[in-house]
Amino acid sequence: MTETSYIPLSVDLQQVLTTDQAWHYAVVPKHAEANRIELYVDEKNWTAHLQDELELLLGKTIVLEKTNSAIVQKTLGKYYLRNNTSHRSGETSGSKSLAAKQGDDFLPLLIAEAKRLGSSDIHVETYEERCRVRLRIDGMLVERYTIAKSDYPALINKVKIRANLDIAEKRLPQDGRIFFQQDNLKFDIRVSILPTLHGEKIVLRLLNNDATNIDIQTLGFSERELSDYLEGVKQPHGILLISGPTGSGKTTTLYATLKQLNKDEVNILTIEDPIEYTLPGINQVQLKESIGLSFASALKTFLRQDPNIIMLGEIRDSETAQMAVRMAMTGHLVLSTIHTNSAWGTISRLVDMGVPPFLIAATLNTSVAQRLIRLLCPHCKKEESFSPTLFPRGFRAPAELKTHFVAQGCGQCFHTGYRGRKAVYEVIPMDHELAECIKRNETDVSQLLKKRNIGILADNAFNLLKTGHTSIEEVYPILFNSSI
Repeated sequence: MTETSYIPLSVDLQQVLTTDQAWHYAVVPKHAEANRIELYVDEKNWTAHLQDELELLLGKTIVLEKTNSAIVQKTLGKYYLRNNTSHRSGETSGSKSLAAKQGDDFLPLLIAEAKRLGSSDIHVETYEERCRVRLRIDGMLVERYTIAKSDYPALINKVKIRANLDIAEKRLPQDGRIFFQQDNLKFDIRVSILPTLHGEKIVLRLLNNDATNIDIQTLGFSERELSDYLEGVKQPHGILLISGPTGSGKTTTLYATLKQLNKDEVNILTIEDPIEYTLPGINQVQLKESIGLSFASALKTFLRQDPNIIMLGEIRDSETAQMAVRMAMTGHLVLSTIHTNSAWGTISRLVDMGVPPFLIAATLNTSVAQRLIRLLCPHCKKEESFSPTLFPRGFRAPAELKTHFVAQGCGQCFHTGYRGRKAVYEVIPMDHELAECIKRNETDVSQLLKKRNIGILADNAFNLLKTGHTSIEEVYPILFNSSI
């Protein structure tokens, strides 16, 4: 091993020690048997009494091997994750062992740990011979724990009980909700259970209850984009649509917008699935398809609730799309999301859903597309020379790029090379000329957008690459879509 390398650890081996134990003693598991554990120990942390202390703590025979300090520290940073706050203060992210004891407190400790690490989802899944837990951090899944096959059914039942689901039903999917409260943590969790070949898979989506800290100024809009966006928001009626794939931050942008619009003199209604944030002063409705409360049926009732502003979680089908347009035409401001690849692609999607182009032209105020891009860790990113062959075939770079930054990995970023994410936007404010293009069902308006100096997703992603904020790997999918 070189000075910059780390010690590869399987998930099973990671679970020999808790995060607390590994960092406190600066040790990393090498091999584990029933009554014997071999550990690498940071040479700087070696003491004559360390072996005795670990044997007393772990109740097993301990064999220690002195190892280069940099290697041990890098291994700890990669496999024993601590949240940034605790890392700075010298504390670890939990005082109990999740790895060792999958008992009654495993589930709440797992949820609390995931929240502290900034995870958006917890995946609990089973296969023929093993079960595992993965956390989604900054958009990427990281395997965190393995679970004994014998313990897996009990864990599934604990989740079902907390979510008020049927523990006897194992053949059909189930959806539920958990309100989690522990110490100073309070938030909602959306629960999805799916029957698979070897058992039920659970995904727990950790929701942010409080939207009061969301600020539209800090989401990632450029000055021009924010001005264009807010101009559309200020309209008394019409539709404002945000497009992008799942997990691209659309809902966060919508809530930041609602926070701007939330005033005593306006009535704001939302229909969502799920309700991800709560905002005082806004009337929020949870969609429940099982009892007939769909987006379309909720919109019909909303009309009798004297609304000024309506937020639809998502336009999924023809009926919802046409109702949203109808509400915009009758004097309401409608905000929603839709799944398309670009801001202009939204128009084609609405046409496919059966909305006539002339109605889209009359009601669409602003179309937005957005993506989330991981940012390189400022502590360890490395500058290298750049070759144009790294771009997708067919992509024409708006400027020459001689160097770029690549991910390395350090203790500050859990050795992923990335720390945090930033939204990139494509904001198209509609005007008379663009409305005429909609009526003619034109699919390519790139020249008109260029004439108006409106940056598309690929331009903004390229700028993040050029300024060294992210890597070519992160922006490649966006650049690829623009080159097709």
